[in-house]
Amino acid sequence: MMLTRRSLLATATAAGAMNMWDAPLKMAFANVPTEQRFVVVILRGALDGLAAVPAHGDPDYASVRGDLALQKTGNHPLLDLNGQFGLHPSLSGMKAMWDAKELTVLHNIGSAYHDRSHFDAQNILESGGKGPHVLSDGWLNRALKPMGLADGEGALAVASTPPLILDGKAKATSWMPAALPEPDAAFLARVRALYKHDATLASALDRAIATEAKAAAAMDDTPKSGMDMRMRAGYGDVTPLFSGAGTLLANAGGPRVAVLDVGGWDTHVNEGAGDGQLARRLRALDQGLVALKASLGPMWGKTAVLAVTEFGRTVAPNGSQGTDHGTAGAAFLLGGAVAGGAVMADWVGLKPAALQDGRDLPVRTDMRALFKAVLGDHMRVASRELEATIFPDSAEVLPLKGLFRA
Repeated sequence: MMLTRRSLLATATAAGAMNMWDAPLKMAFANVPTEQRFVVVILRGALDGLAAVPAHGDPDYASVRGDLALQKTGNHPLLDLNGQFGLHPSLSGMKAMWDAKELTVLHNIGSAYHDRSHFDAQNILESGGKGPHVLSDGWLNRALKPMGLADGEGALAVASTPPLILDGKAKATSWMPAALPEPDAAFLARVRALYKHDATLASALDRAIATEAKAAAAMDDTPKSGMDMRMRAGYGDVTPLFSGAGTLLANAGGPRVAVLDVGGWDTHVNEGAGDGQLARRLRALDQGLVALKASLGPMWGKTAVLAVTEFGRTVAPNGSQGTDHGTAGAAFLLGGAVAGGAVMADWVGLKPAALQDGRDLPVRTDMRALFKAVLGDHMRVASRELEATIFPDSAEVLPLKGLFRA
């Protein structure tokens, strides 16, 4: 169920005609069985892994990346991690998490899909299948029941409707800041009067208003410049979305699982190196993740955040100073529950003979190994559920080890 002012207006208009209350809106999030929090950030559009996590210590890095190679000195220097890998200069907040041992970086990671279609690759990323369109629901939705969160009280999509990763038999709730005018007190009083003889509708309305108020309060605390940031749901400013989600997750009666969907990573033209369009997008993501940590407060220590993309991009730039669709890419695991400070990369180098089809980073780690590790070690999902229900036909993909604090 949608959880914004828009939903309140639509419900008030159509309550007498719609049969939408067979599955009533639940926003109490009470009595959920786990204290752990898990956030998935989908970087939709295929993030350039070598831009976000430059392999600056590789002897072929500078020559193969050309004008897109990040520099160790000068304007916009890369942020070194271990002498071999670094972070893009726009990711200073994530570098601070690395220094605090709250960030693990994964490279050469992806799925078994190599055909470079956004549509098919995103389907695999979200469904958890071995191939595109093999499974019709999302792996995180299938995990809700084993986590005890299948009744809609524990999973939140920061979107107008849940994306595929949260779509399926288990219920999930959606929340998104609306660009409609704030309903005034008189209007809400009339809606309450309309619902006063229906306990289900009245309770759902009160809970939706309360949850929206909590999220709005979080965004009201976010520094603003120019137009009201709550009205800016576009890619240029995602901080309100991350901050609002963190506030809801931090609440003792709040959700335990959340999904944020951040697009804008398809950089075929004028990608830029230390500065430019990709740098601005990475900076916005970095600020959003910092805001998520701040809004979670003490609950950050029980949180794991996965930032993943559907595939990587070509190692070498194209003729338009961008990068085309590739194969393997980079992923990030961060949070107070993470045993961070490591780069996990079965690195094979950047020479043409080591690349997928002579042009892409090859997949050396199956993304499902990362998903299984988070669900098993952090969210305490039994291995039999991981193999039989959540990621069927994946027995050969073993969970990664050592990702979380004891």
